[in-house]
Amino acid sequence: MSAGPAPASDPGPAARLARLIESARSVVALTGAGISVPSGIPDFRSPGTGLWANVNPMEVAHIDAFRRDPVSFWSFYGQRFQTLEDKQPNRAHAALVELERAGLLNAVITQNIDRLHARAGTRELVEVHGSISHSVCLVCGLRYELEDVAARLTDDPDGVPRCDCGRPLKPGVVLFGEYLPADAITRAELLAAEADLMLCIGSSLEVYPVAGLPETTLGAGGQVAIVTQGPTPLDRRAAVRMGGDVVDELEAILAALGLADEAADGSPDEAADGLPDEAAAGPPDEVADRAVVSPPAPPPGP
Repeated sequence: MSAGPAPASDPGPAARLARLIESARSVVALTGAGISVPSGIPDFRSPGTGLWANVNPMEVAHIDAFRRDPVSFWSFYGQRFQTLEDKQPNRAHAALVELERAGLLNAVITQNIDRLHARAGTRELVEVHGSISHSVCLVCGLRYELEDVAARLTDDPDGVPRCDCGRPLKPGVVLFGEYLPADAITRAELLAAEADLMLCIGSSLEVYPVAGLPETTLGAGGQVAIVTQGPTPLDRRAAVRMGGDVVDELEAILAALGLADEAADGSPDEAADGLPDEAAAGPPDEVADRAVVSPPAPPPGP
């Protein structure tokens, strides 16, 4: 997206956003599928390449589809697991890690289920759509980590990973027709309400309730900056709007903050070194970015 040449007095969007970040007491990032596209993970809506371009998500990623026909469900999801297994964080993920390290980013809220933020080294992470890092049994409640799930999927003659009780496992992501995790969305709403600045990165801001988080920030007196290709419903309300390549845009912001050299010193893989195992294994991709949810989930219990 291009807004034409900036006036001579205009330092440019990257510099303007850098100033907002420096002056804010609390900065929160909200990320969607677009931040993982440079890692080789397609988004959901792009014609011809989006995940839902050739399949009906209601047939392959709805909770009713899982319950009705787990074999067909896992035929799709097994391929999804294999696609995501070897993906690595890109420099956009690393840029957010650098902002966090510099004390300029309080948290990342992600719609993605691909584990890339955690692999990059993000420490304060809220996965509102769950993660492929584990699967659960809806009958007995047992939880299985991704490596175990992959082995069970391979060993099962129908290609369905099963619990020890024999029931099909469900990926730990929010499917169409499911509630968002109550603790995650409650935490995300609190962060949004307290943020002086929300960075919306790689998200179309069209799927609720997550799309309402920037509106929460605006309603509390904060500002919103949008870094994503393609239009969003909040473009006119954004303090800064950047629409180029997500890696280029975030690295331009780092440069404006004087952090470019530090970011170049460490790769995303290095950033994850030394983290607890659960943090390094963290989140996944985002089939749930298109989740159809019921009214916002109730707050968690005591």
